[in-house]
Amino acid sequence: MFKTVLLPIDLSAPASWSKALPAALRLRDAEGGQLHVLTVVPDFGLSVVGSFFESGFEEKAMHRVGEAMTAWVAEHVPDDIEVHPHVMHGRVYDQIIAAADRLHVDAIVMASHTPELSDYLLGPNAARVVRHARQSVFVVREE
Repeated sequence: MFKTVLLPIDLSAPASWSKALPAALRLRDAEGGQLHVLTVVPDFGLSVVGSFFESGFEEKAMHRVGEAMTAWVAEHVPDDIEVHPHVMHGRVYDQIIAAADRLHVDAIVMASHTPELSDYLLGPNAARVVRHARQSVFVVREE
């Protein structure tokens, strides 16, 4: 169906990929389609927060997350799938949209929990991606 699919995941939350990964694999064109898997290391927000961490912390964190992403791909994505892991840093929804544009993906597949009242006021990452992405976005509900 789609030549390139982006799957944003949270490595520490299996609910972010347990249902979304199979959906992304099904949506990906079986004849040469690519899967891009993305995880985002959140930024500190306020600069004052960053001052509490040692120098070089972000680089070390990015490296460790990159290693974890490589291990996740090896464990969860079948060997016959062309997969490209990516680790980015910043606001989650901004980085998902930026990656989708930079990688020229055709579709984004991501998990989302069942909305609560606070989600309507604050807007979860999935809702922001749906509103702002240029690509088709498929939201897979967690249970």
